[in-house]
Amino acid sequence: MSPSWDAAVFDRLYASSPDPWNFTGSAYEKAKYDATLAALGGRRFGKALEIGCSIGVLTRRLAAQCDALLALDGAQAALDQAAARCHDLPQVQFRRAMIPGGFPPGPFDLILFSEVLYFLDADDVSRTASLAQASLAPDGLAILVNWTGETNTPVTGDAAVTLFAAAARELQHTDWRREEQYRLDRFRRKHVLF
Repeated sequence: MSPSWDAAVFDRLYASSPDPWNFTGSAYEKAKYDATLAALGGRRFGKALEIGCSIGVLTRRLAAQCDALLALDGAQAALDQAAARCHDLPQVQFRRAMIPGGFPPGPFDLILFSEVLYFLDADDVSRTASLAQASLAPDGLAILVNWTGETNTPVTGDAAVTLFAAAARELQHTDWRREEQYRLDRFRRKHVLF
């Protein structure tokens, strides 16, 4: 198994192209973003965390449903573009960080992992899931979006979800859908009854 990708890999990607995955022009990305936002069920979130915000295309749309949104990415060039794209949204903050080591403390009402978990090795996916579980507020949502096609990443999108679910047992896997090229999974913090 290969190790988790580090920030230098993403820095090189953004040095070679300002939009290496065509987030701004891809019909696939637009449809995936539409499905991701629909999975939120129309809820408003007090404090949200977006892991792997890239150049901020989804961030801008997500911000409309959040009182406060912290968006993380490992590539400074991506963050610079994201900050420019969201310059008029005061509720959005950006931070350069890689997970699991840079996972911020919660609580968060929403944690979104959009096509990032499979860049981690199995141990780091499990550590990230544990951190997400500990950081999710009561009735909070964790949304996982994962590419399901061929990849050279440490784990597959399907494996990332399996590892996440196994490590975050206090979160209930409430819904999922599979499209041709990705899967979308929704987890909710379980209520503890005394």
